[in-house]
Amino acid sequence: MSAVEQFGYMHMCGYLEHEWADLAEVVGNSRTFDLLIVGLQEVPRHNILRLLQTALIESYILLGKATMQSLHLYVFGPKDSELFIKELKVDKQSVGGFGGLIGRKKGAVAIRINYRGIQMMFISCHLSAHAHKVEERNRECKHISHSLFSKNWNPYARPTQITVWLGDLNYRIQGIDNYPARNLIRKDLHSQLTSNDQLLKEAEKGQIFNGYCEGTLTFKPTYKYNIGTSNYDTSYKVRVPSWTDRILFKIQEMDEMNVTLDSYEAMDNIHSSDHKPVKAHLCIKT
Repeated sequence: MSAVEQFGYMHMCGYLEHEWADLAEVVGNSRTFDLLIVGLQEVPRHNILRLLQTALIESYILLGKATMQSLHLYVFGPKDSELFIKELKVDKQSVGGFGGLIGRKKGAVAIRINYRGIQMMFISCHLSAHAHKVEERNRECKHISHSLFSKNWNPYARPTQITVWLGDLNYRIQGIDNYPARNLIRKDLHSQLTSNDQLLKEAEKGQIFNGYCEGTLTFKPTYKYNIGTSNYDTSYKVRVPSWTDRILFKIQEMDEMNVTLDSYEAMDNIHSSDHKPVKAHLCIKT
């Protein structure tokens, strides 16, 4: 019997990934989740789903997927979980200009699902890069939020109760030079950099993610690393390390459920990308 049936709890684990060869290690071996959400950006090849299904074959089945070129989103559940789905819809929304020409389109893909009577939406998102494009990222966030599932919007339908954004949102650390920032990280004082985080500053001003929650950024900035290592960028660009990869969530009906964030962390042992994947574990009590 699942945790939901027995206690009214539901456990969701979300993984945010970026160009992975280490998918089996990312999704892990210990799984007691009712839903497993995997969001990917800049997916480099077409067999990602097969690799995920191989890694999860003993315990999970695919419930839904949404893709747009290099942007992917997958929802997995236990083998009997299809019985608890009343609705599942997908949508996508592109932003920006010519990224699609090289198969790295910016934008978002989304899955809306009614699972065990809870209306949820999951979004895998990739926003514009570069530190100076804060306002452009803000506009893209708002456009995506207003556009997804808007074509067939039903004003009488039950609103989404839980929304989860997983993304390479590309907000950067700004206002501190590269080497002072790296020095703080090397001394495990990276929490001092949160005051320079563009996403937190824009959210505090009410520009983006109104009503959303995020765990504390206790992990080191997730970008940019030399591929194959845990060393920050040593290329000629020498980028300032930043928390580009984030997972945020929003609860619409707080009086009907209790949602706790059990963990929010980066996976430093993954070296196949210039980003470190991020994972979050949400526990929902209805």
